[in-house]
Amino acid sequence: MFTDPNSIDPLPKVWDENARIGDMLKGKRGLVVGVANGDSIAFGCAAKLRAFGADIALTYLNEKSRTYVEPLARQIDATLVLPLDVTQPGQMQALFDRLRDTWGSLDFVIHSIAFAPRDDLHGRIVDCSQSGFLQAMQVSCHSFIEMAHHAEPLMNPGGALVTMSYYGADKVVNNYNLMGPVKAALESAVRYMAKELGEKDIRVFAVSPGPLRTRAASGIAHFDELIDMAVARAPGHRLVDIAEVGRAVAFLVGGGASGMTGDVIYVDAGLHNMA
Repeated sequence: MFTDPNSIDPLPKVWDENARIGDMLKGKRGLVVGVANGDSIAFGCAAKLRAFGADIALTYLNEKSRTYVEPLARQIDATLVLPLDVTQPGQMQALFDRLRDTWGSLDFVIHSIAFAPRDDLHGRIVDCSQSGFLQAMQVSCHSFIEMAHHAEPLMNPGGALVTMSYYGADKVVNNYNLMGPVKAALESAVRYMAKELGEKDIRVFAVSPGPLRTRAASGIAHFDELIDMAVARAPGHRLVDIAEVGRAVAFLVGGGASGMTGDVIYVDAGLHNMA
């Protein structure tokens, strides 16, 4: 029997995106790591999560980046803005201690950081240095594992840990080079972490956006060619934007994705489906 949706009160209309997702995220609290400027994927996530009702903590890498991050934090009314350089001993522990003291618990962590030394990133994998490989793995992969370790005791049931990957983890992408195996390790870690944390009702995801003009991506050699390829091959002949990535992340951390974990979620306008 058909029921007029307008007669169902107080449920929001299904086509009202802000009401539908906002109700899911209202009162949720989470950490977003990786904002460098207003074009960052991390900022797209933070802005959407905040718009849908969540309370947000942001981090900045160093004093130089702080001058870019703090105005963005004010723009979205972030609760906390804290330092985090994952290569510096003790900083992550201090960050999570502050989150515990301020909030007591967490509902989500968004990890959107990656790095490889330029010489190793621009060269062949078979020529990369051990130090460069280890640094890329530490910053881009192990830091997510370490965050999960610190977040686990704070996570509320139904919470989510989300990291950012790329199609080059699964297929060879010209000039992605060293970051391909690093992101492949990250995606594998997501699956194992989902298994390990599932008993505590903590979900783990990798989101795989298409190429975006971010500061981090600008370090990839011939990046403009990668952009042109993506536009030419994607079904809609377009790129995605950071707001679209943010909406996907909002879905994952909300109740609508409660039956999902361990997945790689592509937000690339269908590019990964094309041969």
